[in-house]
Amino acid sequence: MFTSVTTAISAAAMSAASRVPADTVVYGPWHGAFAPWFLLIPLFWILVIALFIFVARRTWRRNQHWAAGQGAEGVLRERYARGEVDETEFRQRLEVLRSGERRQK
Repeated sequence: MFTSVTTAISAAAMSAASRVPADTVVYGPWHGAFAPWFLLIPLFWILVIALFIFVARRTWRRNQHWAAGQGAEGVLRERYARGEVDETEFRQRLEVLRSGERRQK
């Protein structure tokens, strides 16, 4: 039974193939012309990866710039704003930080 089904399928395939024009079988659906459509999928993925790298580098640079600008005074200001440090302690620590900057220069 299996061989008769296989034989019937192969006969149907041969019959369908015989009805296809010869130039389509030889050259494919583009009839020998160059079709650049196959380049679109790799180009799409290259653009997606490039966009991902661009966004990641831009975000990293912004974070680096923000962290560099933060400094000790910025951290102290944040702690004062959150209420971790009272006003007198804030002013004392700020004075110490600023006097340390003068010594380093």
